[in-house]
Amino acid sequence: MECAEYREDLHELQRGRLDAARATALRQHLASCEGCARADAVERALTELLEARLPRHAAPEALKRRLATLAAPAGEAGHGAAFAPGRPAGRRLAHSIARWAAPALAAGLAATTTVLLVGHRAGRVDPAQALAVEAVNDHLRVLVREHPVDVESGNTHQVKPWFEGKLDFAPSVPQPPELRLVGGSVGYFFDRKAAVLLYALHRHLVTLLCFPAEGLDWPGPTGRLHAVSLRGFHVLLWRSGELGYALVSDAEARELETIASQLAPGS
Repeated sequence: MECAEYREDLHELQRGRLDAARATALRQHLASCEGCARADAVERALTELLEARLPRHAAPEALKRRLATLAAPAGEAGHGAAFAPGRPAGRRLAHSIARWAAPALAAGLAATTTVLLVGHRAGRVDPAQALAVEAVNDHLRVLVREHPVDVESGNTHQVKPWFEGKLDFAPSVPQPPELRLVGGSVGYFFDRKAAVLLYALHRHLVTLLCFPAEGLDWPGPTGRLHAVSLRGFHVLLWRSGELGYALVSDAEARELETIASQLAPGS
């Protein structure tokens, strides 16, 4: 097993939900892997914080996963290539992205925690702001991954079939003329699995998240675009049927909105 697989089980280990063999293997790995041990400490600290301050509200699993990712040293966070793995230019780009994204990811996670704590205490959370914070954090998580995408291809007909059997919905893989498809992966949006599509726009990276919208507090009617700017990033949110979408980048806001208007039905 790789570190990413072990870290997925940290919360289950704390709750005593792993079978004996898997729990033993995970404990042995934590004893020998400094990065995962640090992630485990962050996981435990977050659990204690949320249980002490928010006893009536469960913490989203996605937030815990991102904190585990943040706990990894910068050297582990990303040496892969965003566009061309194995090529020197690609490695330099990925390294630059990782160095830039790490502090931004920390700030974004702090914003998420603030939204959760303050919002719950006040009894309200602005729907668009909460969704945008989650989307920005997920975008940053893509940037600092060792391999930003699990399937690397600029061909929609190669990326779309890859999701079959990995999600309980069929995501579309659009290819607007302004964007160049880099690839896709499976991630999380709050507590649910999401299709994560990565694109290139000039010198910027753009993430499109597609996820089941049921149970989420949505800011407005189906098809309507909702624009939110957060810490230098721009997020476009919309819902189509049972699925929600978030387009995220630090590219120019107007250009991103034009692209989102092509993707969102009825916008």
